[in-house]
Amino acid sequence: MKTEISLRDYLATRRSIPAFQMGEPGPDRATVEAMLTLASRVPDHGKLTPWRFIVYRGEERARISAALAKMALEAKPDLSEEMIKVENTRLTRAPVVVAVVSKAAPHVKVPEWEQLMSAGAVCLNLVMAANAHGFSSNWLTEWYAFDERAHPLLGIEPGEKVAGFIHIGTAQVPPTERPRPALSDIVTWVGDV
Repeated sequence: MKTEISLRDYLATRRSIPAFQMGEPGPDRATVEAMLTLASRVPDHGKLTPWRFIVYRGEERARISAALAKMALEAKPDLSEEMIKVENTRLTRAPVVVAVVSKAAPHVKVPEWEQLMSAGAVCLNLVMAANAHGFSSNWLTEWYAFDERAHPLLGIEPGEKVAGFIHIGTAQVPPTERPRPALSDIVTWVGDV
């Protein structure tokens, strides 16, 4: 039975689980669609929807991962056995991987920067939506997010960019905390507060 927690408590304890520490069960299609619905509720100046989703599930993840491994070996023929194994599991570490693809483009009114930030907001919303549905998630990019040779394999169109690959599954280990920045290191106050 799930225990409901407040948004404030969730944000105070939110952590990512590394994709390689996830496993089954993963969300079914209806649950993924519910997550994507929540993820798409982000600030979007001009209502441009300057992003889209690509959902990788099932055996296609292994096929794409093998093709990515081949590309990695072509670029670096001296890859270690360990790195070859890593390359062969790029999209199979978690049961579901969702690419958040930015379609940011020049616009008469909305700067591309704002469109890119909207895609970033979608990534974070998807991480939180996965957690809200009882799953673990991890926001990654990796080399193939930036290598345009891999984009056709991943379903990414010319001119699009990957904002992130959100890996979703069930944690196989408990989450651990990591150091967080002290507010005194990251906050500048202007005026009286």
